Amino acid sequence: MAFRRALKRTVVVGTGAVATVFGLSHLIEYRKTQARLAYVTAEAELKVPYADELPSREAQLTALKTTEEFDVLVVGGGATGAGCALDAVTRNLKTALVERSDFSSGTSSRSTKLIHGGVRYLQKAIMQLDYEQYMMVKEALHERANLLEIAPHLSAPLPIMLPVYKWWQLPYYWAGIKMYDLVAGIQCLKSSYVLSKTKALELFPMLKRDKLVGAIVYYDGQHNDARMNLAIALTAARHGAAIANYTEVVHLLKTKDPQTGKEKVCGAHCKDVITGEEFDVKAKCVINATGPFTDSLRKMDNQETSNICQPSAGVHIVIPGYYSPDNMGLLDPATSDGRVIFFLPWEKMTIAGTTDTPTNVTAHPIPGEDDINFILREVRNYLSPDIEVRRGDVLAAWSGIRPLVTDPNSKDTQSICRNHIVSISDSGLVTIAGGKWTTYRSMAEETLDAAIKAHGLSAEPCKTVGLMLEGAKGWTPTLYIRLVQDYGLENEVAQHLASTYGGKAYDVAKMAEVTGQRWPIVGKRLVSEFPYIESEVLYAIKEYACTAIDVLARRTRLGFLNVQAADEALPRIVQIMGKDSFYIFISFLNKREGIQISLLSLWFFLYHEMGYRSRSEQLTRTSEINLDYQELITSHLFDRYKKRFHKFDKESKGFITTVDVQRVLDSINVHIDENALHEILNEVDLNKNGQIEIDEFLQLMSAVKKGQVSDSRLAILMKTAEETLDKRGPVTVDRSGGGV
Repeated sequence: MAFRRALKRTVVVGTGAVATVFGLSHLIEYRKTQARLAYVTAEAELKVPYADELPSREAQLTALKTTEEFDVLVVGGGATGAGCALDAVTRNLKTALVERSDFSSGTSSRSTKLIHGGVRYLQKAIMQLDYEQYMMVKEALHERANLLEIAPHLSAPLPIMLPVYKWWQLPYYWAGIKMYDLVAGIQCLKSSYVLSKTKALELFPMLKRDKLVGAIVYYDGQHNDARMNLAIALTAARHGAAIANYTEVVHLLKTKDPQTGKEKVCGAHCKDVITGEEFDVKAKCVINATGPFTDSLRKMDNQETSNICQPSAGVHIVIPGYYSPDNMGLLDPATSDGRVIFFLPWEKMTIAGTTDTPTNVTAHPIPGEDDINFILREVRNYLSPDIEVRRGDVLAAWSGIRPLVTDPNSKDTQSICRNHIVSISDSGLVTIAGGKWTTYRSMAEETLDAAIKAHGLSAEPCKTVGLMLEGAKGWTPTLYIRLVQDYGLENEVAQHLASTYGGKAYDVAKMAEVTGQRWPIVGKRLVSEFPYIESEVLYAIKEYACTAIDVLARRTRLGFLNVQAADEALPRIVQIMGKDSFYIFISFLNKREGIQISLLSLWFFLYHEMGYRSRSEQLTRTSEINLDYQELITSHLFDRYKKRFHKFDKESKGFITTVDVQRVLDSINVHIDENALHEILNEVDLNKNGQIEIDEFLQLMSAVKKGQVSDSRLAILMKTAEETLDKRGPVTVDRSGGGV
C-alpha cells in the first residue's frame, strides 16, 4: 500500500519526478504496474455478454437485420476494422461490423508477420530529419509492446541479425540500431548487441562467411497475423459487437439532415454473400476501414471524390525451415535495388520478403514469377555458397496489397511513409486509411475519437490498452504440457494448439477424435507433416469459418506454408465441414455439387493466390530439357534418365502408369497405398491423362537437376527403386539353388 501511495503522490509531478524518486528500475516497474492496474480496472468495468460461447453467424446476421439502429457500423474486417469494432464496443457503443469476404482475407493475413516499429522508417526519419516518421516509429514501438502483452500466445519477441560485410558499416549500423532501442525506451524488448564473425556464424551457420566482418542483433516482435486479426474480431464479438463475414455493402444509406438539408450517411444496404439475402443496417456513424478498397467505399459516398490510397504489392515466399535457424531472423538492409528483405523463421518454415511495387487493387492478388526470383536472388547473396537456393524449394508464395496513403500523382511508392489519415466526408462517412499492422489499435482509437466528436455520440474513454484478446486468458508457456497429459495429444500438436488458441486450446482438444492408436490417443492430423488436426476444422466453424479456404488460409495457416500439403488436406476439410454445416458451401444446390464447387474455388485460391501455379509452371514452361554442352557430348545423364524410365516401362510403351510403378515396388518389397501412388503420379502428369510419358519424365528430371523442382516424390521413388534393383544384380545359378 505504501508503494501505491508513493506512486499516487509522484505521478502528479510527472515521469521525471518518478524516475528521480525511484530510479529507472522502479520507473519500469511503476509503468508495468500502472498498465496492469489499468487492465484490471478495464476488465472490471467491461461487460462480456458472450464470455462462455460466441453467438453463431446466423445469430449475428439476425442482430444486424433486427437492430433498429447501431451507434457505429464498421465496414472492413481486417486488423484496422476489427480494431475499430473492438474499440467502439468497449466504449459502450452499439457496434456492428461487416466484411464482404472472411476476416483477415486481405492484406492483414499477407504481411511479413512482424510486429515492429520499422527500422528503415527510423533511418529515413534521421537522415531526412522527418519528425512525422520519427513519431510514427515511436508510436509503433509503443503498440508493439502492447500487442505482445495482450496476445502472448500469438506473438513473441524475435532476434533479427543484420550481417555486416564492410568494417565501416559496423559502427554505422550499430548507431542506428541503438537509436531504435533508445526510441523504444523502457518498452525495448531486449537490448541489441554486436557479434563477432565467429559468433555470428555459430548462431546463423547458413550465412555467407566470405568477407563477413560481424553482425548486429536487435529484437522485434513476430506474430501469427491472420489469427491475431481473428482474435481481435472475436474479442469484439464476445463484448457484444454484431460481426458478420461474407456480408457485402451494396450501397450506403443516406438521409437528409432536417437542419442543414444535406444528405448524411445513416447505414448500409448489405448482402449476405452466402445466401444472397439483402437487408439494411442502420447506424449513426459508418466507418470505412476497407484497406486497399478505401476509395471504392468513398466513391459510394461521393463519386467525384479523389483517390487518397495508392496500393503497393508486397510478395513473400515460404521455403523450408532448414534455410534459417529456429529462432533467429535476418535483415538485408540494402538489396540490389535499395529495398529491404527480411528472412525469418515462422511456423517451422522460413519466410522471405518483401517486394514493393505499384499495383492495381484486386481482391485476389497473385505473386509474380519475377518477384519470386528477385527474392531468391537476394537470399542467395547472404547465404553460404554451399547452400543451393532452389526455385523448387518455394513451398508457397503470396502477394499482399499495402494501402499506402499518398498524393495521387506520386509514382514512387518506396518513399511513401506508411502513416495513416482519418478523414470525415461532408456526409459524415469516417475513413481510416493507411497505417501499419502494428499500429492498428492506436489507429482505431484515433478513428473512434474522431467519429464520436463528429457524430456527437455518447461514449466512454478508450479501454483497449492492455485489454487481453481471445485466447490470452488462461495461456501460459507450459499450457501445452497440460494438453499432452490431460488429452493424450502429440507434443508437437499440443504446442501448436497452445500457441494458436491460447486458453481456448482446451476446447479444441475436447473436440478431437480418438485415433485408435497407442499414441497419440486423440488428434488425427490433416496432413502428416503439419500439426493441424481434424478437430480444428470443427472449431473453425465456431470461429465463423464459412469455406474450406477460411480453414486452410486463416484458421490454420497450411495454405500459406505449403500449397501442396494444403491441396492434399482439402478433400478431408470439405468433408468434415460438410457434415457439420452444409450451408457454408453453396446455397440452393445439392450437397455433392456444393462440395465440388467448394473444391474448385479452393483449388483456384491455391493455384493463383498461394503460388501453386508458379510452382507447377516450373515443369510446364521453364523446364525444357536443356543439358549443357558437356552433357550433350557424353549424353551421360540423358542415357541414365532413359534407362531409369525403362526399368519401369518394361514393355517399351513410351509411358508408365501406377500399375508399372507398383510392379517394380512390389519386386523390391515396397508397398504404397494405391491412392497415394495416384497422387504421386498426378504431380508430374502434365496433360492429366493418367500416365507419365517419357518426355514428361525427362522434363521432371531436368527441372530437378536445375533446382526448379525439389522434393518430387516420383523422382525420389524411381531413383531409390533403381538403386535397389542395381544393388541386387542378376540372380546367379548358385543363389537360385542350381537349376537345370
